[in-house]
Amino acid sequence: MTDPPRYVVPSATDATTVLRRLARDGWSTREGFAVAEPGWDLAAARLVLFGRVPDAETVRLAVLAAARGAGLVAIVDPAGELGRALVDDLGRLGPVHRDPDDLPESDTESAVDRLIPEQRALLARLAEGETIAAAAAAEFLSLRTANRRIAQAREALGVRTTREAVLAYLRQRRSAD
Repeated sequence: MTDPPRYVVPSATDATTVLRRLARDGWSTREGFAVAEPGWDLAAARLVLFGRVPDAETVRLAVLAAARGAGLVAIVDPAGELGRALVDDLGRLGPVHRDPDDLPESDTESAVDRLIPEQRALLARLAEGETIAAAAAAEFLSLRTANRRIAQAREALGVRTTREAVLAYLRQRRSAD
């Protein structure tokens, strides 16, 4: 499965174009960026949130929703201060499209497929609730090597934290099943 769609567009007309296409592709759409769903991982819901981004608080809500796996269609000038901040923050999660005619890439090889077996094994153990030290011991790795492998996995998955790496790993593994 590819990353959820992330669009930052300057007008409501552009947003409507994107939302119609995503709805035809099976995504459900909802206005607003606040997420009340109880589960953290929203990728399986194929939910796209949309709306105007008038302030920094809305940027924060949009980025949090994207980190939880929701797709986004944000209406804000991508060249303005808020737009640049939003594009930068979303870019840490994956590709961000600024053109309504851009289609998300359907990469046949997911980021998880590019991980080495040690990285996948460590992320799987972390997903099961083990600590990094326990996962390292179970995989017969030193703690330093395990931390290095997890850092490499975070880079390969395009995320900043180990928690985000585990969520990305679970999301991509689940979509491959």
